[in-house]
Amino acid sequence: MKIAISGKGGVGKTLLASLLAHTFAQSGYTVLAIDADPDANLAAALGFPHPEKIVPISEMKDLIAERTGAQPGQAGAYFKLNPKVDDLPEKYWQALDGIKLMVMGRAKKGGSGCYCPENTLLKALVSHLLLARNEVVIMDMEAGIEHLGRATAGAVDKLIVVVEPGRRSLETAQTINKLAQDIGLKNLGAVGNKIRNQKDQEFLRSSLPQLEFLGFIPYDQAIVDAELANLSLLEASPQVTNEVRNIYQKLLSQQPSHHQKINI
Repeated sequence: MKIAISGKGGVGKTLLASLLAHTFAQSGYTVLAIDADPDANLAAALGFPHPEKIVPISEMKDLIAERTGAQPGQAGAYFKLNPKVDDLPEKYWQALDGIKLMVMGRAKKGGSGCYCPENTLLKALVSHLLLARNEVVIMDMEAGIEHLGRATAGAVDKLIVVVEPGRRSLETAQTINKLAQDIGLKNLGAVGNKIRNQKDQEFLRSSLPQLEFLGFIPYDQAIVDAELANLSLLEASPQVTNEVRNIYQKLLSQQPSHHQKINI
């Protein structure tokens, strides 16, 4: 199963990605977690020690030069559009509690040619992870879907848009929905986060009628405190963890029967 998670910054993408990764791993799946958010903090949320020491792929200048044939930041350079990436996961992932983590780093924006080697390597690597690997892949993305394209959209089993009860969050969700439709990504769902009552749930459902809601994660100050302290979110809130397990069960129930559990 390949799951991409997106939404406005601060809505709880990383919370959902980390707890889903742990839930799949605890259930016997091999999990590959991809941090594709520029504000990379999935490692901390998953409980990896010294997450600040993990170097994102996009900052590995020697690797980018070796694989693309061009130094990052080199204007007007020729470079390979299909760099070799199939050996990179085993070389650069970090492993903990049955979860393998890869930190992608920032996808450069703008039309300047000097940005292309990094982006080319990142996109090739994401394509490989989504198309050629047999792990459960959970990708924590930024508010856009820059790491995805038409070639990889079909490999995503579910794009989950995380929303909170707020106008800016809803506007971002609607933008993501449009971007996803534009590249042919049809399997969208939503998860409400920071839900305080039934009224919050009804507000989100009525505001995003085009999206199926997979679940509603309750607001819990314990999660906020754990995030501020850069602590693992796994045991911070039993009620949040329980709702994420319900979301996990719903995701499994929507998958074709040929998706088999891989024991580790």
